[in-house]
Amino acid sequence: MNNYKNFRPFKGKLSFLIDRKAAFIFTILLVITFFVFVISTGTGEMKINPLTVVKVLFGGGPEMESLIIKSFRLPRIIVALLVGISLAVAGGILQGMIRNPLASPDVLGITGGAAVAVVAFLAIFSDKNNALTVSISWLPLAAFLGAGVVAFLVYLLAWKNGVSPIRLVLIGIGISTLMQALTTLMMIMGPIYQASQANIWITGTVYGSNWKNVATLVPWTVIFLIIAIVAARTINIQELGDEVATGLGGKVQKQRFLLLMISTALIGSSVAFAGGIGFVGLMAPHMARRLVGSSFGALLPTSALIGGILVMIADLIGRTLFSPLEVPAGVFTAGIGAPYFIYLLFKTRNA
Repeated sequence: MNNYKNFRPFKGKLSFLIDRKAAFIFTILLVITFFVFVISTGTGEMKINPLTVVKVLFGGGPEMESLIIKSFRLPRIIVALLVGISLAVAGGILQGMIRNPLASPDVLGITGGAAVAVVAFLAIFSDKNNALTVSISWLPLAAFLGAGVVAFLVYLLAWKNGVSPIRLVLIGIGISTLMQALTTLMMIMGPIYQASQANIWITGTVYGSNWKNVATLVPWTVIFLIIAIVAARTINIQELGDEVATGLGGKVQKQRFLLLMISTALIGSSVAFAGGIGFVGLMAPHMARRLVGSSFGALLPTSALIGGILVMIADLIGRTLFSPLEVPAGVFTAGIGAPYFIYLLFKTRNA
């Protein structure tokens, strides 16, 4: 118990055991997150000193630098951070709920559902000149609805006297494949411009983010992140198996449905504003597990910071490495994720 500290807020009405090691690692990651945030904000066609960036963030700094940071860079970087947090936490929940380290939003088809909705939106609401007949601001709503419908469909088809993790995965893989086929079909049948636009979105990018996106995403992410962390103890119990969880008094099916809805809410919001950025929901929980262990009270917050760091770095590389060409952040998250899992594979074989 020396590794844990008892924390009693609200005059002892609540009680938590805090893992000292996990708290230390979380603090370090928090510092790294702020460092990456500042460096990313100051990097671009016009380079801004990190100290100036910090001054602007706290309401000071020169007028020109303040305009560039607040009007153009800050919304994009905040969205990248929030999207990374959402994908990582959703991935961690799915891996714990399904008891499968390879579970991710992509595997269950939730991301694919959002992609189909986006391509359908572009196809239905485009005229002969490839111009949208409705506001592009409706696109995030279409993506979110697509993710929600697919999540509900997967859960409904997986139900047989309850939902077992293995059925959820198998149905999810089938639905995911179907969504990919539908997306490809609509992109082939549509105009070239439409297919190009949809392909960039599906790959995943935070290009074009604005303060309206931030205002929508911040409360949504914060609320569901808090709910996810509160629900973390039910994931710990479910990892022991359905029979043990039921024996301990857990309502497994209700908890599983709630966890799936939390994941869908986080995935839907991130996909709606940044497209199908891959590998983050799969990779961040693995990295967090190696740092703080498998207890979800520590795993989810740690995964959140790692996910935010990964997406911010991927976006920074994408908009600076090939300037003036911008490469979608999803290309680089996949580029980071693939070598990491190859490394894990070889390490497992040699163990």
